[in-house]
Amino acid sequence: MTTENIPSLARACALSLSPFALALASCSAAASGDSSAGVLSASGAAEGEVKGPFTITEHGSFDEPWAAAFEPGTDRLFITEKSGQLKMFDPATGTAHAVGGTPTVDYGGQGGLGDIAFAPDYETSRMIYLSWAEAGDNDTRGAAVGRGTLNCLTATSCAVEGLDIIWRQSPKVTGRGHYSHRIRFSPGGEHVFIASGDRQKMAPAQDISNTMGTIVRLNPDGTPAEGNPMADKGGSAAEIWSYGHRNILGMDFDANGRLWEVEHGPAGGDEFNLVAMGSNYGWPIVSDGEHYNGDPIPDNSTRPEFAGSAITWTPVIAPGDMTFMRGDMFADWKGTALIAGLKSQGLVHVKIAGDAAAEVARYDLGSRIRAVTEASDGAIWVLEDGSNGRLLRLVPAE
Repeated sequence: MTTENIPSLARACALSLSPFALALASCSAAASGDSSAGVLSASGAAEGEVKGPFTITEHGSFDEPWAAAFEPGTDRLFITEKSGQLKMFDPATGTAHAVGGTPTVDYGGQGGLGDIAFAPDYETSRMIYLSWAEAGDNDTRGAAVGRGTLNCLTATSCAVEGLDIIWRQSPKVTGRGHYSHRIRFSPGGEHVFIASGDRQKMAPAQDISNTMGTIVRLNPDGTPAEGNPMADKGGSAAEIWSYGHRNILGMDFDANGRLWEVEHGPAGGDEFNLVAMGSNYGWPIVSDGEHYNGDPIPDNSTRPEFAGSAITWTPVIAPGDMTFMRGDMFADWKGTALIAGLKSQGLVHVKIAGDAAAEVARYDLGSRIRAVTEASDGAIWVLEDGSNGRLLRLVPAE
């Protein structure tokens, strides 16, 4: 199915969604869970059947979708596709339309068009932010973030105008993995936080003269934010909020305004972390996983000088995204986190208690889930990974 002219009456599909306990999926060394190969479609349920906590409707499919965000003030969902396309999906009509003005991306491996975020003042500024993999010299590349204004001449014709790069991962290096490039605004809208992966180079995550393996905290125009923990050092260090990260693919603020992130470990050791100003999370010196060749890595607990994780998963869940629930549709879930699972092929449900966190359930969707977001009405929308990744709407089962 293409994303153009999707029928307005979405095809209801019943998916087996029974929560399963803490038996975790196994980890393969080849992809660390973050490969779009081998997407499995959910199947085995009759039309209209409801199982588990959700009733699910299907709303077409997209080509290697990576991120999704609802446009403030509307119900329109904007979806990035890794090869470089941005699509606008209108639930009212069931149609999706291409959005112009997207950047040239370095597509390949884990690279391409990444995250999308609407500025906190979007309804007056029309400003949106995009992240992507950008090519450099001599077969190098790195993450970039740009902002521009969204101009919609009609309900079906939109373009990003005046897209300017405000931040670049430094330095550009070889390879096509671990860009991270997740974008989140602080609750008050004063700052933008960007996850910057270690680009599979490992050691730079402990070197604050670059931004690989970090979370950076910036002003909305991309300049380093005042009060950053290493602002006095200048250069890349002035941007850094936390470091010692591997490959962050989910990041969000809880109801108390605290930033949490979920990142891929190596062979084991996926992490859910409460992000603290200036903290070092230890990669690659420590991990609760091991190297893909079987070489051991000291556990997090052996080095108390590094920030510890709230949860680690071995075998991995291979996170794709995360969101904190805020709406009333799933009233009992307000304040909890849902993590999109690639290797774990569903949603991982996490409850926060103070500075601690615990997995409380999993919901099996039968396919790799790349993105999860909550609509203004409280419904959960997810995107499957890979080519023909379906867009699914989840509401409570009656």
